[in-house]
Amino acid sequence: MVRLGPLPPETALIGETRKKMNNLLQEAEEDGKKISPILPAHIKNFLIDIDGTVGEDIPNEEPERMEDAGVYPDALQKCNQWYDEGHVIFFFTSRTEAHGEVTERWLKKNGFKYHGIIFGKPRGGNYHWIDNHMVRATRFEGKFTDLVEKEMVIQVFKSDE
Repeated sequence: MVRLGPLPPETALIGETRKKMNNLLQEAEEDGKKISPILPAHIKNFLIDIDGTVGEDIPNEEPERMEDAGVYPDALQKCNQWYDEGHVIFFFTSRTEAHGEVTERWLKKNGFKYHGIIFGKPRGGNYHWIDNHMVRATRFEGKFTDLVEKEMVIQVFKSDE
């Protein structure tokens, strides 16, 4: 389930936010055929976990703890900086739609700026994302800082060459 970020209930404003996000997209072609639109290279599309990444790690089985979970200040500062720089911020969480209201209240109470939330991410980690668009992964290891470029060994599909 996807929810747009903290918006007033007025439908016109929700439509405007969607329109602004769609305006960021650029048409793309491959072999003379239209393909899915892409963001400009200078805009990142952040998918950020909540539990254990921007705040205290709370399992879905203990939703009563979600309302008052601790926030990681460096995560709040960096996420809001990226938002203010024009990047797209979506929280991608293993929390379920049943946790939607408490999750949105927590994000708002702690001052997170974001465009939307995607609920129902598979639990358990060890993620391997396959996509036809550019994918970059950053493993959270306790502190949000500036991102730096680093060469790493990655797994890719074997080519026919």
